[in-house]
Amino acid sequence: MRILVVEDDAGIAEGLAANLRQRGYAVDVCDSVEGGWSALCRERFDALVLDLGLVDGDGAQLLQRLRALAFPQASATAALPDSALPVLIITARDEVEQRIAGLDKGADDYLVKPFDFNELDARLRALLRRSAGRAQPMVLYGDIALDPAARTVRRADRLVDISPREFSILLVLLEARGRVLSRSQLEERLYSWNAAVESNAIEVHIHHLRRKLGATLIQTMRGVGYFIPRDGHR
Repeated sequence: MRILVVEDDAGIAEGLAANLRQRGYAVDVCDSVEGGWSALCRERFDALVLDLGLVDGDGAQLLQRLRALAFPQASATAALPDSALPVLIITARDEVEQRIAGLDKGADDYLVKPFDFNELDARLRALLRRSAGRAQPMVLYGDIALDPAARTVRRADRLVDISPREFSILLVLLEARGRVLSRSQLEERLYSWNAAVESNAIEVHIHHLRRKLGATLIQTMRGVGYFIPRDGHR
């Protein structure tokens, strides 16, 4: 899963990015309203972690701009971000009225600095779960059970040894079950801007997943991409 962090304090941004990467996320960082908007228009993210006090304005401006895309008259331009992107505000503004204002402007959640990274991770998982339309924390498919919190995979109740990147690919494909994702779409969901990506990295990871979880789990549509069938009863 790929996260955009918009935070103008370099130390906080670096700490956020490093911690989230250790937890398996691909992370990109911007320090301004305009930089965040440009990144959202260029790339596909799964969630936005947004500070309010930015170098060129208030993060609420970016939030309102994003949510305004839900209105038809604002969505005629090409290359616009997803107006429903989950947004978690992180800020030192801790008064109740400020938290209410942030939520009323379209934020999905609000976390006051300083915060515990375990709580940040849990809140992000909850946002991503709701965004994917899941109520339960586990991702279940046939005899496969994926736990996003523990980042573990079980098959027929046996723990499967799986790499962090394999876990991320499996989660993305399970969340999108029934839809074909191209290699470039998978790369966009799994790698940040500065990540070095080998040309056959996705293919290698999918080969390993098939070996560990069954050859028919991930299917190929030749010339298009990869998918997991919608029906998990194989």
